Amino acid sequence: MSKPDKQTTRYEVLASPKWVRVLLGGEVVADSKNTLLLRAHGRLPVYYFPVEDVRMGMLEAAGGNGVAEQGEGPWPEPPDERTVYTVRAGGTDAARAAWQVLGRSDHPELEGHLAFAWQAMDAWFEEDIQVRVHPHDPYHLIDVRPSSRHVRVVIDGETVAETRRPVLLFETGLPPRHYIPKMDVRLDLLESGSRTTNCAYKGTAPHLSFRVNGNVAANIAWHYPFPNPGYEQIQDLIAFYQERVDMYVDSEPVQ
Repeated sequence: MSKPDKQTTRYEVLASPKWVRVLLGGEVVADSKNTLLLRAHGRLPVYYFPVEDVRMGMLEAAGGNGVAEQGEGPWPEPPDERTVYTVRAGGTDAARAAWQVLGRSDHPELEGHLAFAWQAMDAWFEEDIQVRVHPHDPYHLIDVRPSSRHVRVVIDGETVAETRRPVLLFETGLPPRHYIPKMDVRLDLLESGSRTTNCAYKGTAPHLSFRVNGNVAANIAWHYPFPNPGYEQIQDLIAFYQERVDMYVDSEPVQ
């Protein structure tokens, strides 16, 4: 995904109905039922907590405007006027991992709120469910649909998967993904991959490689052995990077 231009990115602030808590060193640093969510197209959303819902005794002003690396971006830019903090809790220090909004002309409602660098914290909870990677964007939709389409996957001229019972996953901003039951995949060609990715919505996905005609197509597929709640339909099914294989759906090549 290309990084949006700072001059054209349009941010919006939404009132979140979720009870949100953030932990560091086994202690609750912020606990709020009145958070704000800063979001923009192509950016990962960020929670902002009212100051009164943050344990300010765990924060120490760090000086300067820079904040800690928040993990894989792109992230919304912090406002220009802010106080940066190091967070100390439970014997753990997270340097420059929080910032307080002092003024932002485009979104004055963020004044008096604090945000935390997501990856610098130990754990985040929405209600009583731990949320990983980043907050969910309310405009990012995922639909999972069982299908009877005919799907065939070819690597180096060899059919490695073929099914008439795929599960299709439609996700905002991404091409449809076709998840295939293992019984319909050439497991004799399958090898463990060296890559694992994490999705805030679906969970953790170990990758898979295929050895075809003596060549290894490394990390060309993935699966979710233990998907997050709501995505049980794709559990342990195998999906391929259709950009790297020859895939045919109902006999038509997937572009």
